[in-house]
Amino acid sequence: MTEPRTIVITGASSGIGLAAAEQLAAAGHRLVLIGRDETRLAAAVARVTAAGGGTAPGDRAVDFERLTEVRALADHLLDAYPKIDVLANNAGMVTMSHRLTEDGQEATIQANHLAHFLLSHLLRERLRGGRIVNTAVGPAPNVRIDPDRLDPGPQRYHGIASYQTSKAANVLFAMEAAHRWPDILSLSLHPGVARTDIGRDTPLRPFFRYAPFLLTPERSARRLVRLATAPAGTLTNGALYGRGEPMRLNPRVFNPDNAARLWAVSEAATG
Repeated sequence: MTEPRTIVITGASSGIGLAAAEQLAAAGHRLVLIGRDETRLAAAVARVTAAGGGTAPGDRAVDFERLTEVRALADHLLDAYPKIDVLANNAGMVTMSHRLTEDGQEATIQANHLAHFLLSHLLRERLRGGRIVNTAVGPAPNVRIDPDRLDPGPQRYHGIASYQTSKAANVLFAMEAAHRWPDILSLSLHPGVARTDIGRDTPLRPFFRYAPFLLTPERSARRLVRLATAPAGTLTNGALYGRGEPMRLNPRVFNPDNAARLWAVSEAATG
């Protein structure tokens, strides 16, 4: 067993995040669960407590579509935990219609990328010597990202395309963090297509609930657990991992120029 670590997981009230929290708690790690819905989060806390042999995790309800709540979360974590070994930026959502948050950002890119970008920055000093794991997806062959125009606007908005853009941003964030923050191991994760609740408020829900070929959350979670706990020397800083070795990426999209431009745009968007 690896040395017990303090691990913060966003999107931990269901799906891959909850399954990973249960597996990590069973291995003796200290967990902090972050979720959006208080009722679902309370149920997750009960499950992780049971998995950890009665040791209750920390928890906090946060809406990532509100950057004020992300900042309050960071303040809480900094006050409560003198060391954070792993930040698993796992929360994700998809919406089929264009919507702006109160921060003036398109909702999908904020919840999936900008909020995690901000949280990682606010916890940066506490994460020295630790790692950040971003739950992304394996990029589709046609994925594109324009760092200078993350919001296509209501007329050109397409839910799946915007989701893919936000997940590409997760990968680029890990790439650039590896360059700028060499004292933190920054990784991104392709968990496979898993049976989760990510599409619960959209027409995608039947697919994510009933498609026969989907991975179970428990199986996908093993990939997250591996990146959170494997010896640092066995992992490549800035890489995207699926089942095994780092995944090969399209250099026309995933390149240092796009990564640096996205970082600058994300800094401006999050203040």
